[in-house]
Amino acid sequence: MISKELIKTEIEKVPDDRLAELYSVVKSYANPRGNGDARSLMSKLREIAIEAPEDFAENIDLYLTGEKTVG
Repeated sequence: MISKELIKTEIEKVPDDRLAELYSVVKSYANPRGNGDARSLMSKLREIAIEAPEDFAENIDLYLTGEKTVG
């Protein structure tokens, strides 16, 4: 099992020029929700809306190659 003391020991080995990077990583673990948004990932994904032609998913290869165009 990894303890805080073991982590502190490893932190002591980090060069000073990398401390800012390490701090940002540690800070992200200390505050995993970041902006306080308690919604689940799936509820956030449901809000994504893609503006595309109705047949975009069926003909994506044609749109990518330029055989079909939007508009």
